[in-house]
Amino acid sequence: MRKFYCLMISLLLAMSATVQAERIKDIASVAGVRSNQLIGYGLVVGLDGTGDQTTQSPFTVQSFNSMLKQFGITVPEGARMQMKNIAAVMVQAELPAFAKPGQTIDITVSSISNAKSLRGGSLLMTPLKGLDGKVYAVAQGNLIVGGLSASGNDGSKITVNIPSAGRVPGGAMVERIVETNFAGGQPIVFNLHRADFTTANQLAKSINAMLGPDVARPLDAVSIMVNSPVNPAQRVDFVSMLENIEVTPGEEVAKVIINSRTGTIVVGKNVRVSPVAVTHGSLTVSIAESLNVTQPNALAGGQTVVVPSSNIKAEEKTNPMFKFSPGANLDDIVRSVNNVGASPSDLMAILEALKESGALKAELVVI
Repeated sequence: MRKFYCLMISLLLAMSATVQAERIKDIASVAGVRSNQLIGYGLVVGLDGTGDQTTQSPFTVQSFNSMLKQFGITVPEGARMQMKNIAAVMVQAELPAFAKPGQTIDITVSSISNAKSLRGGSLLMTPLKGLDGKVYAVAQGNLIVGGLSASGNDGSKITVNIPSAGRVPGGAMVERIVETNFAGGQPIVFNLHRADFTTANQLAKSINAMLGPDVARPLDAVSIMVNSPVNPAQRVDFVSMLENIEVTPGEEVAKVIINSRTGTIVVGKNVRVSPVAVTHGSLTVSIAESLNVTQPNALAGGQTVVVPSSNIKAEEKTNPMFKFSPGANLDDIVRSVNNVGASPSDLMAILEALKESGALKAELVVI
Protein backbone atom coordinates (compact mmCIF):
# COMPACT_ATOMS: atom_id res chain seq x y z
CA MET A 1 0.00 0.00 0.00
CA ARG A 2 2.85 2.36 0.79
CA LYS A 3 4.24 1.73 -2.69
CA PHE A 4 0.91 2.94 -4.08
CA TYR A 5 1.18 6.29 -2.34
CA CYS A 6 4.89 6.63 -3.07
CA LEU A 7 4.00 6.25 -6.74
CA MET A 8 1.37 8.99 -6.41
CA ILE A 9 3.91 11.29 -4.77
CA SER A 10 6.39 10.58 -7.57
CA LEU A 11 3.75 11.51 -10.12
CA LEU A 12 3.10 14.71 -8.17
CA LEU A 13 6.75 15.70 -8.27
CA ALA A 14 6.83 15.07 -12.02
CA MET A 15 3.69 17.16 -12.58
CA SER A 16 4.92 19.95 -10.32
CA ALA A 17 7.75 20.73 -12.70
CA THR A 18 7.44 23.58 -15.17
CA VAL A 19 5.08 22.80 -18.04
CA GLN A 20 7.20 21.86 -21.04
CA ALA A 21 6.65 23.21 -24.52
CA GLU A 22 5.01 20.89 -27.03
CA ARG A 23 4.98 20.87 -30.80
CA ILE A 24 1.81 22.02 -32.53
CA LYS A 25 1.57 18.66 -34.32
CA ASP A 26 1.29 16.94 -30.91
CA ILE A 27 -1.54 19.07 -29.53
CA ALA A 28 -3.53 20.03 -32.64
CA SER A 29 -4.59 18.79 -36.06
CA VAL A 30 -5.38 20.52 -39.34
CA ALA A 31 -9.11 20.91 -39.94
CA GLY A 32 -10.31 18.68 -42.78
CA VAL A 33 -7.27 16.39 -42.61
CA ARG A 34 -8.80 13.31 -41.02
CA SER A 35 -9.28 9.57 -41.46
CA ASN A 36 -12.58 7.93 -42.39
CA GLN A 37 -14.15 4.71 -41.16
CA LEU A 38 -15.02 1.95 -43.64
CA ILE A 39 -17.11 -1.17 -43.16
CA GLY A 40 -18.11 -4.18 -45.22
CA TYR A 41 -19.81 -7.58 -45.06
CA GLY A 42 -18.05 -10.67 -46.40
CA LEU A 43 -17.30 -14.37 -46.10
CA VAL A 44 -14.29 -16.16 -44.66
CA VAL A 45 -13.60 -19.58 -46.20
CA GLY A 46 -11.09 -22.38 -45.63
CA LEU A 47 -11.87 -22.92 -41.94
CA ASP A 48 -11.18 -26.31 -40.38
CA GLY A 49 -14.76 -27.10 -39.35
CA THR A 50 -14.93 -24.07 -37.05
CA GLY A 51 -17.25 -21.96 -39.21
CA ASP A 52 -20.90 -21.01 -38.75
CA GLN A 53 -23.54 -23.56 -37.93
CA THR A 54 -25.70 -22.97 -40.99
CA THR A 55 -28.88 -24.19 -39.28
CA GLN A 56 -28.61 -21.19 -36.95
CA SER A 57 -27.08 -18.78 -39.48
CA PRO A 58 -29.36 -18.70 -42.57
CA PHE A 59 -27.76 -15.47 -43.82
CA THR A 60 -24.43 -17.31 -44.23
CA VAL A 61 -26.06 -19.78 -46.62
CA GLN A 62 -27.88 -16.96 -48.42
CA SER A 63 -24.64 -15.01 -48.88
CA PHE A 64 -22.83 -18.09 -50.17
CA ASN A 65 -25.62 -18.87 -52.65
CA SER A 66 -25.59 -15.28 -53.92
CA MET A 67 -21.86 -15.51 -54.49
CA LEU A 68 -22.22 -18.78 -56.42
CA LYS A 69 -24.86 -17.21 -58.70
CA GLN A 70 -22.27 -14.63 -59.78
CA PHE A 71 -20.21 -17.53 -61.11
CA GLY A 72 -23.15 -19.13 -62.88
CA ILE A 73 -23.79 -21.83 -60.27
CA THR A 74 -27.36 -22.34 -59.02
CA VAL A 75 -27.97 -24.34 -55.87
CA PRO A 76 -31.19 -26.42 -56.02
CA GLU A 77 -33.95 -25.18 -53.74
CA GLY A 78 -34.37 -27.21 -50.59
CA ALA A 79 -30.79 -28.47 -50.70
CA ARG A 80 -29.42 -29.05 -47.21
CA MET A 81 -26.01 -27.48 -47.00
CA GLN A 82 -23.61 -27.96 -44.09
CA MET A 83 -20.87 -25.41 -44.61
CA LYS A 84 -18.76 -25.63 -41.48
CA ASN A 85 -15.78 -24.16 -43.29
CA ILE A 86 -17.45 -20.78 -43.97
CA ALA A 87 -18.17 -17.85 -41.65
CA ALA A 88 -20.02 -14.58 -42.18
CA VAL A 89 -17.93 -11.63 -41.00
CA MET A 90 -17.87 -7.86 -40.75
CA VAL A 91 -14.78 -6.10 -42.05
CA GLN A 92 -13.58 -2.79 -40.60
CA ALA A 93 -10.88 -0.42 -41.79
CA GLU A 94 -9.68 3.14 -41.30
CA LEU A 95 -8.96 5.11 -44.46
CA PRO A 96 -6.15 7.60 -43.73
CA ALA A 97 -6.24 11.16 -44.97
CA PHE A 98 -4.90 11.66 -48.51
CA ALA A 99 -4.94 7.89 -49.22
CA LYS A 100 -4.58 7.31 -52.96
CA PRO A 101 -5.91 4.49 -55.18
CA GLY A 102 -3.54 1.54 -55.20
CA GLN A 103 -2.34 2.03 -51.62
CA THR A 104 -3.14 -0.66 -49.05
CA ILE A 105 -4.59 -0.37 -45.54
CA ASP A 106 -4.98 -2.84 -42.66
CA ILE A 107 -8.34 -4.45 -41.95
CA THR A 108 -9.99 -6.13 -38.97
CA VAL A 109 -12.28 -9.13 -39.56
CA SER A 110 -14.84 -10.19 -36.91
CA SER A 111 -17.34 -13.05 -36.90
CA ILE A 112 -21.00 -12.00 -36.62
CA SER A 113 -22.52 -15.46 -36.12
CA ASN A 114 -21.47 -18.56 -34.18
CA ALA A 115 -18.14 -19.45 -35.78
CA LYS A 116 -15.83 -20.98 -33.21
CA SER A 117 -12.61 -19.73 -34.78
CA LEU A 118 -11.39 -17.85 -37.85
CA ARG A 119 -7.88 -19.30 -37.63
CA GLY A 120 -6.60 -20.46 -41.01
CA GLY A 121 -9.38 -18.71 -42.94
CA SER A 122 -9.21 -16.45 -45.99
CA LEU A 123 -11.41 -13.43 -46.55
CA LEU A 124 -13.06 -13.34 -49.97
CA MET A 125 -13.20 -10.09 -51.93
CA THR A 126 -15.26 -7.64 -49.86
CA PRO A 127 -16.15 -4.05 -50.81
CA LEU A 128 -15.66 -1.53 -48.00
CA LYS A 129 -18.06 1.39 -47.93
CA GLY A 130 -18.09 4.75 -46.24
CA LEU A 131 -20.95 6.55 -44.57
CA ASP A 132 -22.11 7.86 -47.95
CA GLY A 133 -22.56 4.30 -49.28
CA LYS A 134 -19.73 4.55 -51.81
CA VAL A 135 -17.02 1.89 -52.11
CA TYR A 136 -13.62 3.29 -51.10
CA ALA A 137 -11.59 0.08 -50.78
CA VAL A 138 -11.74 -3.65 -51.54
CA ALA A 139 -10.53 -6.18 -48.97
CA GLN A 140 -9.22 -9.72 -49.41
CA GLY A 141 -6.52 -11.90 -47.88
CA ASN A 142 -5.45 -14.50 -45.33
CA LEU A 143 -6.32 -13.81 -41.70
CA ILE A 144 -3.89 -13.57 -38.80
CA VAL A 145 -5.74 -14.75 -35.67
CA GLY A 146 -4.09 -14.44 -32.27
CA GLY A 147 -6.72 -16.51 -30.43
CA LEU A 148 -7.01 -20.26 -30.08
CA SER A 149 -9.96 -22.51 -29.22
CA ALA A 150 -10.00 -26.30 -28.71
CA SER A 151 -12.61 -28.72 -27.34
CA GLY A 152 -12.81 -32.41 -26.47
CA ASN A 153 -15.48 -35.06 -26.93
CA ASP A 154 -16.26 -34.98 -23.21
CA GLY A 155 -17.34 -31.36 -23.42
CA SER A 156 -14.12 -29.85 -22.09
CA LYS A 157 -13.03 -26.65 -23.82
CA ILE A 158 -10.17 -24.21 -23.70
CA THR A 159 -10.05 -20.74 -25.27
CA VAL A 160 -7.03 -18.43 -25.46
CA ASN A 161 -7.68 -14.76 -26.36
CA ILE A 162 -10.37 -14.16 -29.01
CA PRO A 163 -10.30 -16.67 -31.92
CA SER A 164 -13.39 -15.16 -33.61
CA ALA A 165 -11.57 -12.03 -34.81
CA GLY A 166 -8.41 -11.42 -36.79
CA ARG A 167 -6.49 -8.93 -38.91
CA VAL A 168 -5.08 -8.77 -42.42
CA PRO A 169 -2.13 -6.34 -42.66
CA GLY A 170 -2.43 -4.45 -45.93
CA GLY A 171 -5.55 -6.49 -46.65
CA ALA A 172 -7.53 -3.75 -48.44
CA MET A 173 -6.65 -1.74 -51.52
CA VAL A 174 -7.86 1.84 -51.80
CA GLU A 175 -10.09 2.45 -54.83
CA ARG A 176 -11.36 5.99 -54.31
CA ILE A 177 -9.95 9.29 -53.06
CA VAL A 178 -11.66 11.20 -50.26
CA GLU A 179 -11.67 14.82 -51.34
CA THR A 180 -10.37 17.43 -48.86
CA ASN A 181 -10.27 21.22 -48.94
CA PHE A 182 -6.58 21.36 -48.02
CA ALA A 183 -5.60 22.60 -51.49
CA GLY A 184 -8.59 24.94 -51.81
CA GLY A 185 -6.66 28.11 -50.99
CA GLN A 186 -8.59 28.86 -47.80
CA PRO A 187 -6.84 29.78 -44.52
CA ILE A 188 -5.57 26.80 -42.57
CA VAL A 189 -7.35 26.05 -39.29
CA PHE A 190 -5.70 24.13 -36.45
CA ASN A 191 -8.04 22.33 -34.03
CA LEU A 192 -6.73 21.57 -30.53
CA HIS A 193 -7.15 18.03 -29.27
CA ARG A 194 -8.38 19.44 -25.94
CA ALA A 195 -10.34 22.67 -25.75
CA ASP A 196 -8.50 25.35 -23.77
CA PHE A 197 -8.61 29.12 -24.26
CA THR A 198 -5.12 29.62 -22.84
CA THR A 199 -3.54 27.05 -25.14
CA ALA A 200 -5.37 28.47 -28.18
CA ASN A 201 -4.09 31.95 -27.36
CA GLN A 202 -0.56 30.67 -26.76
CA LEU A 203 -0.57 28.78 -30.07
CA ALA A 204 -1.59 31.90 -32.01
CA LYS A 205 1.08 33.98 -30.24
CA SER A 206 3.79 31.41 -31.04
CA ILE A 207 2.92 31.47 -34.74
CA ASN A 208 2.78 35.26 -34.83
CA ALA A 209 6.12 35.50 -33.06
CA MET A 210 7.71 33.57 -35.93
CA LEU A 211 5.77 34.84 -38.95
CA GLY A 212 4.63 38.30 -37.91
CA PRO A 213 1.55 39.88 -36.32
CA ASP A 214 -1.99 38.93 -37.33
CA VAL A 215 -0.91 35.80 -39.24
CA ALA A 216 -2.76 33.59 -36.74
CA ARG A 217 -5.80 34.39 -34.63
CA PRO A 218 -7.78 32.16 -32.25
CA LEU A 219 -11.43 31.65 -33.15
CA ASP A 220 -12.49 29.91 -29.93
CA ALA A 221 -11.10 27.49 -27.35
CA VAL A 222 -10.37 24.89 -30.06
CA SER A 223 -9.74 26.52 -33.46
CA ILE A 224 -6.90 28.81 -34.57
CA MET A 225 -7.03 30.28 -38.10
CA VAL A 226 -3.74 30.88 -39.92
CA ASN A 227 -3.35 32.84 -43.17
CA SER A 228 -1.53 30.56 -45.62
CA PRO A 229 -0.21 30.49 -49.20
CA VAL A 230 -2.60 29.57 -52.02
CA ASN A 231 -0.16 27.37 -53.94
CA PRO A 232 -0.58 23.69 -52.79
CA ALA A 233 3.16 23.00 -52.78
CA GLN A 234 3.81 26.08 -50.68
CA ARG A 235 0.97 25.11 -48.32
CA VAL A 236 2.64 21.76 -47.63
CA ASP A 237 5.93 23.48 -46.80
CA PHE A 238 4.06 26.07 -44.72
CA VAL A 239 2.20 23.49 -42.61
CA SER A 240 5.39 21.47 -42.18
CA MET A 241 7.03 24.53 -40.63
CA LEU A 242 4.02 25.41 -38.46
CA GLU A 243 3.48 21.96 -36.95
CA ASN A 244 7.02 21.93 -35.55
CA ILE A 245 6.65 25.23 -33.68
CA GLU A 246 6.79 24.67 -29.93
CA VAL A 247 3.96 26.00 -27.76
CA THR A 248 3.65 26.16 -23.99
CA PRO A 249 0.13 24.82 -23.35
CA GLY A 250 -2.09 26.11 -20.58
CA GLU A 251 -2.42 24.10 -17.40
CA GLU A 252 -5.31 21.66 -17.19
CA VAL A 253 -8.42 22.28 -15.11
CA ALA A 254 -8.10 20.89 -11.59
CA LYS A 255 -9.63 17.41 -11.63
CA VAL A 256 -9.72 14.27 -9.54
CA ILE A 257 -10.46 11.14 -11.60
CA ILE A 258 -11.79 8.07 -9.76
CA ASN A 259 -12.29 4.65 -11.33
CA SER A 260 -14.60 2.93 -8.87
CA ARG A 261 -14.20 -0.46 -10.56
CA THR A 262 -10.42 -0.71 -10.37
CA GLY A 263 -9.68 1.59 -7.44
CA THR A 264 -7.53 3.88 -9.60
CA ILE A 265 -7.28 7.50 -8.45
CA VAL A 266 -5.61 10.27 -10.43
CA VAL A 267 -5.28 13.67 -8.76
CA GLY A 268 -4.38 16.63 -10.98
CA LYS A 269 -1.59 19.09 -10.25
CA ASN A 270 -3.77 22.12 -9.50
CA VAL A 271 -6.07 20.42 -7.00
CA ARG A 272 -6.35 22.43 -3.77
CA VAL A 273 -8.10 21.82 -0.45
CA SER A 274 -9.50 24.45 1.89
CA PRO A 275 -8.79 24.25 5.63
CA VAL A 276 -10.60 21.15 6.88
CA ALA A 277 -10.15 18.34 9.40
CA VAL A 278 -10.73 14.72 8.37
CA THR A 279 -10.99 11.47 10.29
CA HIS A 280 -11.74 8.09 8.84
CA GLY A 281 -12.40 4.87 10.71
CA SER A 282 -14.26 1.59 10.48
CA LEU A 283 -16.77 -0.12 12.76
CA THR A 284 -16.74 -3.93 13.07
CA VAL A 285 -19.65 -5.77 14.71
CA SER A 286 -19.20 -9.49 15.45
CA ILE A 287 -21.93 -11.86 16.68
CA ALA A 288 -21.07 -15.27 18.12
CA GLU A 289 -23.81 -17.81 18.68
CA SER A 290 -23.53 -20.68 21.21
CA LEU A 291 -25.91 -23.28 22.64
CA ASN A 292 -26.18 -24.04 26.40
CA VAL A 293 -27.82 -27.21 27.71
CA THR A 294 -29.97 -26.78 30.86
CA GLN A 295 -30.41 -29.93 32.97
CA PRO A 296 -33.12 -29.48 35.68
CA ASN A 297 -33.48 -31.56 38.87
CA ALA A 298 -34.94 -34.96 38.00
CA LEU A 299 -37.16 -34.98 41.12
CA ALA A 300 -38.79 -31.71 40.05
CA GLY A 301 -40.10 -33.31 36.87
CA GLY A 302 -38.44 -30.80 34.54
CA GLN A 303 -37.14 -31.42 31.03
CA THR A 304 -33.73 -30.91 29.49
CA VAL A 305 -33.70 -27.91 27.16
CA VAL A 306 -31.17 -26.21 24.87
CA VAL A 307 -30.88 -22.46 25.44
CA PRO A 308 -29.23 -20.31 22.73
CA SER A 309 -26.71 -17.69 23.83
CA SER A 310 -25.51 -14.71 21.75
CA ASN A 311 -22.33 -12.74 22.31
CA ILE A 312 -22.30 -9.39 20.48
CA LYS A 313 -19.09 -7.37 20.29
CA ALA A 314 -18.54 -4.03 18.57
CA GLU A 315 -15.05 -2.80 17.75
CA GLU A 316 -14.22 0.49 16.07
CA LYS A 317 -10.76 1.25 14.78
CA THR A 318 -9.74 4.76 15.62
CA ASN A 319 -7.57 6.58 13.13
CA PRO A 320 -5.96 9.90 13.99
CA MET A 321 -7.59 13.02 12.61
CA PHE A 322 -5.54 15.01 10.12
CA LYS A 323 -5.96 18.63 9.09
CA PHE A 324 -5.37 20.35 5.76
CA SER A 325 -3.83 23.79 5.98
CA PRO A 326 -5.03 26.62 3.71
CA GLY A 327 -4.14 25.97 0.06
CA ALA A 328 -3.09 22.36 0.61
CA ASN A 329 -1.90 20.80 -2.66
CA LEU A 330 -1.65 17.26 -3.99
CA ASP A 331 1.52 16.55 -2.02
CA ASP A 332 -0.22 17.47 1.24
CA ILE A 333 -3.28 15.36 0.39
CA VAL A 334 -1.31 12.22 -0.42
CA ARG A 335 1.03 12.48 2.55
CA SER A 336 -1.79 13.12 5.04
CA VAL A 337 -3.87 10.19 3.82
CA ASN A 338 -0.77 7.99 3.71
CA ASN A 339 -0.01 8.79 7.36
CA VAL A 340 -3.31 7.32 8.56
CA GLY A 341 -2.85 4.20 6.43
CA ALA A 342 -5.95 4.66 4.28
CA SER A 343 -6.47 2.32 1.34
CA PRO A 344 -7.44 3.50 -2.17
CA SER A 345 -11.10 2.82 -1.39
CA ASP A 346 -10.79 4.92 1.79
CA LEU A 347 -9.19 7.70 -0.24
CA MET A 348 -12.17 7.63 -2.62
CA ALA A 349 -14.56 8.11 0.31
CA ILE A 350 -12.43 10.94 1.73
CA LEU A 351 -12.26 12.76 -1.62
CA GLU A 352 -16.02 12.43 -2.13
CA ALA A 353 -16.65 13.81 1.37
CA LEU A 354 -14.26 16.72 0.72
CA LYS A 355 -16.08 17.55 -2.50
CA GLU A 356 -19.47 17.41 -0.81
CA SER A 357 -18.29 19.73 1.95
CA GLY A 358 -16.93 22.22 -0.59
CA ALA A 359 -13.37 21.89 0.66
CA LEU A 360 -12.06 20.17 -2.49
CA LYS A 361 -11.34 22.83 -5.12
CA ALA A 362 -11.48 20.55 -8.12
CA GLU A 363 -13.87 18.72 -10.39
CA LEU A 364 -14.55 15.17 -9.17
CA VAL A 365 -15.02 12.75 -12.06
CA VAL A 366 -16.11 9.15 -11.44
CA ILE A 367 -15.63 6.76 -14.36
